[in-house]
Amino acid sequence: MAFRSNGPITLALPAFRGVTRRIILTAVVVYFGQLVLGLFAPKLQALLMDQLMLHPDELRRGAVWQLLSYPFMMDGFLSVLFAVLSVWFFGSVLEDERGSNWFREYFLVATIGGGVLISLLAYAAGTHIPGLDPAQRASGLWPAVLAILLAYGRFHANEEIRLYFVLKIKAKYLVGIYVLFYIAIALIGGDRFGALTTLCNALCGFVYLSLAPRQGLRFAVSERWFRVRNSYYRARRLRAAKKFTVYMRKQGKDVNIDPSGRYIDPDGNPRDPNDRNWMN
Repeated sequence: MAFRSNGPITLALPAFRGVTRRIILTAVVVYFGQLVLGLFAPKLQALLMDQLMLHPDELRRGAVWQLLSYPFMMDGFLSVLFAVLSVWFFGSVLEDERGSNWFREYFLVATIGGGVLISLLAYAAGTHIPGLDPAQRASGLWPAVLAILLAYGRFHANEEIRLYFVLKIKAKYLVGIYVLFYIAIALIGGDRFGALTTLCNALCGFVYLSLAPRQGLRFAVSERWFRVRNSYYRARRLRAAKKFTVYMRKQGKDVNIDPSGRYIDPDGNPRDPNDRNWMN
Protein backbone atom coordinates (compact mmCIF):
# COMPACT_ATOMS: atom_id res chain seq x y z
CA MET A 1 0.00 0.00 0.00
CA ALA A 2 1.34 3.42 -0.99
CA PHE A 3 0.49 6.89 0.27
CA ARG A 4 1.54 10.32 -0.86
CA SER A 5 4.34 11.84 1.15
CA ASN A 6 5.31 15.50 1.11
CA GLY A 7 7.28 15.31 4.33
CA PRO A 8 6.51 13.92 7.81
CA ILE A 9 3.44 11.69 8.13
CA THR A 10 0.35 13.73 9.06
CA LEU A 11 -3.30 12.93 9.60
CA ALA A 12 -4.41 15.21 6.76
CA LEU A 13 -6.62 13.33 4.33
CA PRO A 14 -7.43 14.21 0.71
CA ALA A 15 -10.82 15.53 -0.31
CA PHE A 16 -13.62 12.97 -0.28
CA ARG A 17 -15.99 14.13 -3.02
CA GLY A 18 -17.05 13.80 -6.61
CA VAL A 19 -16.37 10.73 -8.73
CA THR A 20 -13.79 9.44 -6.24
CA ARG A 21 -16.39 9.34 -3.49
CA ARG A 22 -18.94 7.59 -5.72
CA ILE A 23 -16.42 4.89 -6.70
CA ILE A 24 -15.44 4.28 -3.08
CA LEU A 25 -19.00 4.25 -1.75
CA THR A 26 -20.11 1.90 -4.52
CA ALA A 27 -17.27 -0.51 -3.73
CA VAL A 28 -17.96 -0.43 0.02
CA VAL A 29 -21.75 -0.81 -0.33
CA VAL A 30 -21.38 -3.69 -2.79
CA TYR A 31 -18.85 -5.46 -0.55
CA PHE A 32 -20.98 -5.28 2.59
CA GLY A 33 -24.06 -6.10 0.56
CA GLN A 34 -22.31 -9.30 -0.54
CA LEU A 35 -21.51 -10.14 3.08
CA VAL A 36 -25.10 -9.64 4.23
CA LEU A 37 -26.51 -11.54 1.27
CA GLY A 38 -24.04 -14.36 1.88
CA LEU A 39 -25.39 -14.78 5.41
CA PHE A 40 -29.07 -14.96 4.48
CA ALA A 41 -29.08 -16.14 0.86
CA PRO A 42 -25.72 -17.68 -0.06
CA LYS A 43 -27.00 -19.23 -3.29
CA LEU A 44 -28.33 -15.89 -4.50
CA GLN A 45 -25.08 -14.23 -3.49
CA ALA A 46 -23.06 -16.75 -5.47
CA LEU A 47 -25.35 -16.30 -8.49
CA LEU A 48 -25.00 -12.52 -8.40
CA MET A 49 -21.24 -12.75 -8.04
CA ASP A 50 -21.10 -15.06 -11.03
CA GLN A 51 -23.23 -12.71 -13.14
CA LEU A 52 -21.43 -9.51 -12.17
CA MET A 53 -17.81 -10.66 -12.46
CA LEU A 54 -16.07 -10.34 -15.84
CA HIS A 55 -16.54 -13.60 -17.73
CA PRO A 56 -15.53 -13.51 -21.44
CA ASP A 57 -17.85 -16.37 -22.35
CA GLU A 58 -20.88 -14.56 -20.92
CA LEU A 59 -19.71 -11.21 -22.26
CA ARG A 60 -19.79 -12.68 -25.77
CA ARG A 61 -23.39 -13.77 -25.16
CA GLY A 62 -24.48 -10.24 -24.26
CA ALA A 63 -23.62 -9.72 -20.58
CA VAL A 64 -22.20 -6.28 -21.30
CA TRP A 65 -23.04 -5.01 -17.79
CA GLN A 66 -20.07 -7.02 -16.53
CA LEU A 67 -17.75 -4.39 -18.01
CA LEU A 68 -19.11 -1.92 -15.45
CA SER A 69 -19.75 -4.26 -12.53
CA TYR A 70 -16.56 -6.33 -12.32
CA PRO A 71 -14.41 -3.64 -10.61
CA PHE A 72 -16.77 -3.64 -7.63
CA MET A 73 -16.90 -7.42 -7.11
CA MET A 74 -14.22 -7.94 -4.46
CA ASP A 75 -13.31 -10.56 -1.87
CA GLY A 76 -11.35 -9.98 1.30
CA PHE A 77 -11.64 -7.08 3.71
CA LEU A 78 -8.00 -6.00 3.47
CA SER A 79 -8.08 -6.09 -0.32
CA VAL A 80 -11.15 -3.85 -0.35
CA LEU A 81 -9.66 -1.53 2.28
CA PHE A 82 -6.35 -0.94 0.54
CA ALA A 83 -7.99 -0.66 -2.88
CA VAL A 84 -10.46 2.06 -1.83
CA LEU A 85 -7.73 3.89 0.09
CA SER A 86 -5.56 3.88 -3.02
CA VAL A 87 -8.43 5.26 -5.09
CA TRP A 88 -9.03 7.90 -2.42
CA PHE A 89 -5.43 9.06 -2.04
CA PHE A 90 -4.50 9.10 -5.72
CA GLY A 91 -7.85 9.46 -7.48
CA SER A 92 -8.83 12.53 -5.47
CA VAL A 93 -5.64 14.31 -6.56
CA LEU A 94 -6.27 13.51 -10.22
CA GLU A 95 -9.89 14.60 -9.96
CA ASP A 96 -8.92 17.92 -8.34
CA GLU A 97 -6.28 18.60 -10.99
CA ARG A 98 -8.00 17.33 -14.14
CA GLY A 99 -11.67 17.64 -13.25
CA SER A 100 -14.48 15.21 -12.43
CA ASN A 101 -15.47 14.65 -16.06
CA TRP A 102 -11.91 13.74 -16.99
CA PHE A 103 -11.50 11.37 -14.04
CA ARG A 104 -14.85 9.65 -14.68
CA GLU A 105 -13.95 9.24 -18.34
CA TYR A 106 -10.50 7.89 -17.52
CA PHE A 107 -11.90 5.37 -15.03
CA LEU A 108 -14.48 4.11 -17.53
CA VAL A 109 -12.03 3.92 -20.43
CA ALA A 110 -9.52 1.97 -18.33
CA THR A 111 -12.03 -0.50 -16.84
CA ILE A 112 -14.29 -1.02 -19.86
CA GLY A 113 -11.43 -0.97 -22.34
CA GLY A 114 -9.39 -3.32 -20.15
CA GLY A 115 -12.33 -5.72 -19.86
CA VAL A 116 -12.87 -5.79 -23.61
CA LEU A 117 -9.16 -6.22 -24.30
CA ILE A 118 -8.64 -9.13 -21.88
CA SER A 119 -11.76 -10.83 -23.29
CA LEU A 120 -10.34 -10.56 -26.81
CA LEU A 121 -7.00 -11.93 -25.59
CA ALA A 122 -8.78 -14.83 -23.88
CA TYR A 123 -10.55 -15.78 -27.10
CA ALA A 124 -7.36 -15.35 -29.12
CA ALA A 125 -5.43 -17.60 -26.74
CA GLY A 126 -8.23 -20.14 -26.47
CA THR A 127 -6.99 -23.15 -24.52
CA HIS A 128 -3.38 -22.82 -25.69
CA ILE A 129 -2.26 -20.75 -22.67
CA PRO A 130 -3.17 -22.13 -19.23
CA GLY A 131 -5.16 -19.68 -17.14
CA LEU A 132 -6.05 -17.51 -20.14
CA ASP A 133 -9.18 -19.00 -21.63
CA PRO A 134 -12.71 -17.59 -22.00
CA ALA A 135 -13.91 -19.59 -18.99
CA GLN A 136 -11.79 -17.50 -16.59
CA ARG A 137 -13.22 -14.72 -14.42
CA ALA A 138 -11.86 -11.40 -13.23
CA SER A 139 -13.05 -8.97 -10.59
CA GLY A 140 -11.85 -6.35 -8.18
CA LEU A 141 -10.85 -2.70 -8.06
CA TRP A 142 -7.10 -3.31 -8.31
CA PRO A 143 -6.97 -3.14 -12.14
CA ALA A 144 -8.50 0.34 -11.94
CA VAL A 145 -6.12 1.21 -9.09
CA LEU A 146 -3.10 0.45 -11.28
CA ALA A 147 -4.55 2.62 -14.06
CA ILE A 148 -5.11 5.47 -11.58
CA LEU A 149 -1.60 5.03 -10.19
CA LEU A 150 -0.25 5.08 -13.75
CA ALA A 151 -1.92 8.44 -14.39
CA TYR A 152 -0.64 9.77 -11.08
CA GLY A 153 2.88 8.60 -11.90
CA ARG A 154 2.71 10.35 -15.25
CA PHE A 155 1.63 13.71 -13.83
CA HIS A 156 3.68 13.46 -10.62
CA ALA A 157 6.61 11.35 -11.76
CA ASN A 158 9.15 12.66 -9.24
CA GLU A 159 6.85 13.05 -6.26
CA GLU A 160 7.81 10.81 -3.37
CA ILE A 161 5.32 8.27 -2.10
CA ARG A 162 5.59 6.49 1.23
CA LEU A 163 5.19 2.75 0.68
CA TYR A 164 3.57 1.05 3.70
CA PHE A 165 4.34 4.22 5.69
CA VAL A 166 8.05 3.28 5.72
CA LEU A 167 9.85 3.32 2.36
CA LYS A 168 9.99 6.49 0.31
CA ILE A 169 9.90 5.98 -3.44
CA LYS A 170 9.18 8.19 -6.43
CA ALA A 171 5.82 7.70 -8.11
CA LYS A 172 7.29 6.69 -11.47
CA TYR A 173 9.35 3.92 -9.85
CA LEU A 174 6.36 2.67 -7.87
CA VAL A 175 4.34 2.36 -11.08
CA GLY A 176 7.19 0.41 -12.65
CA ILE A 177 7.33 -1.95 -9.67
CA TYR A 178 3.59 -2.63 -9.84
CA VAL A 179 3.70 -3.25 -13.59
CA LEU A 180 6.66 -5.64 -13.27
CA PHE A 181 4.89 -7.44 -10.43
CA TYR A 182 1.80 -8.12 -12.55
CA ILE A 183 3.92 -9.08 -15.56
CA ALA A 184 5.73 -11.61 -13.36
CA ILE A 185 2.41 -13.11 -12.23
CA ALA A 186 1.22 -13.29 -15.84
CA LEU A 187 4.39 -15.11 -16.89
CA ILE A 188 4.84 -17.41 -13.91
CA GLY A 189 1.24 -18.41 -13.43
CA GLY A 190 -1.12 -18.13 -10.49
CA ASP A 191 -3.93 -15.70 -11.21
CA ARG A 192 -2.75 -15.12 -14.77
CA PHE A 193 -6.12 -13.90 -16.01
CA GLY A 194 -6.45 -11.39 -13.17
CA ALA A 195 -2.89 -10.13 -13.68
CA LEU A 196 -3.44 -9.65 -17.40
CA THR A 197 -6.74 -7.89 -16.70
CA THR A 198 -4.84 -5.43 -14.52
CA LEU A 199 -2.22 -4.89 -17.22
CA CYS A 200 -4.96 -4.39 -19.84
CA ASN A 201 -6.56 -1.72 -17.66
CA ALA A 202 -3.21 0.00 -17.32
CA LEU A 203 -2.60 -0.24 -21.08
CA CYS A 204 -5.97 1.32 -21.90
CA GLY A 205 -5.26 4.05 -19.37
CA PHE A 206 -1.87 4.69 -20.96
CA VAL A 207 -3.42 4.95 -24.44
CA TYR A 208 -6.00 7.39 -23.11
CA LEU A 209 -3.30 9.53 -21.46
CA SER A 210 -1.29 9.53 -24.69
CA LEU A 211 -4.07 10.30 -27.17
CA ALA A 212 -6.93 12.02 -25.37
CA PRO A 213 -6.93 15.84 -25.17
CA ARG A 214 -6.41 17.68 -21.91
CA GLN A 215 -10.13 18.17 -21.28
CA GLY A 216 -11.03 14.58 -22.18
CA LEU A 217 -12.76 12.83 -25.07
CA ARG A 218 -16.21 14.12 -24.19
CA PHE A 219 -15.05 17.73 -24.47
CA ALA A 220 -13.24 17.02 -27.75
CA VAL A 221 -16.31 15.32 -29.25
CA SER A 222 -18.62 18.16 -28.18
CA GLU A 223 -16.22 20.75 -29.60
CA ARG A 224 -16.06 18.84 -32.88
CA TRP A 225 -19.84 18.56 -32.99
CA PHE A 226 -20.37 22.29 -32.44
CA ARG A 227 -17.71 23.06 -35.04
CA VAL A 228 -19.53 20.91 -37.62
CA ARG A 229 -22.89 22.39 -36.63
CA ASN A 230 -21.62 25.97 -36.92
CA SER A 231 -20.05 25.20 -40.30
CA TYR A 232 -23.41 23.89 -41.49
CA TYR A 233 -25.26 27.01 -40.36
CA ARG A 234 -22.61 29.26 -41.90
CA ALA A 235 -22.98 27.42 -45.22
CA ARG A 236 -26.78 27.82 -45.07
CA ARG A 237 -26.47 31.50 -44.28
CA LEU A 238 -24.04 32.07 -47.15
CA ARG A 239 -26.32 30.22 -49.56
CA ALA A 240 -29.31 32.29 -48.44
CA ALA A 241 -27.24 35.49 -48.79
CA LYS A 242 -26.29 34.58 -52.35
CA LYS A 243 -29.95 33.96 -53.23
CA PHE A 244 -30.85 37.29 -51.68
CA THR A 245 -28.13 39.02 -53.72
CA VAL A 246 -29.50 37.53 -56.95
CA TYR A 247 -33.04 38.56 -56.00
CA MET A 248 -32.02 42.14 -55.21
CA ARG A 249 -30.03 42.38 -58.44
CA LYS A 250 -33.20 41.45 -60.37
CA GLN A 251 -34.89 44.33 -58.56
CA GLY A 252 -32.20 46.67 -59.81
CA LYS A 253 -30.36 47.01 -56.52
CA ASP A 254 -26.83 45.98 -55.65
CA VAL A 255 -26.26 44.30 -52.30
CA ASN A 256 -22.83 43.51 -50.90
CA ILE A 257 -22.32 40.38 -48.83
CA ASP A 258 -19.13 39.46 -47.02
CA PRO A 259 -17.61 35.91 -47.27
CA SER A 260 -19.51 34.92 -44.14
CA GLY A 261 -22.87 35.82 -45.66
CA ARG A 262 -23.35 39.06 -43.70
CA TYR A 263 -24.72 42.24 -45.21
CA ILE A 264 -22.21 45.05 -45.87
CA ASP A 265 -23.39 48.63 -45.52
CA PRO A 266 -22.93 50.35 -48.89
CA ASP A 267 -21.87 53.54 -47.05
CA GLY A 268 -19.14 51.64 -45.23
CA ASN A 269 -20.60 52.26 -41.78
CA PRO A 270 -19.61 49.66 -39.21
CA ARG A 271 -22.30 47.32 -38.06
CA ASP A 272 -23.98 48.06 -34.76
CA PRO A 273 -24.58 44.70 -33.04
CA ASN A 274 -27.48 46.23 -31.08
CA ASP A 275 -29.29 47.45 -34.20
CA ARG A 276 -31.97 44.86 -35.06
CA ASN A 277 -32.58 46.48 -38.46
CA TRP A 278 -29.29 45.06 -39.71
CA MET A 279 -29.21 41.71 -41.38
CA ASN A 280 -27.29 38.96 -39.57
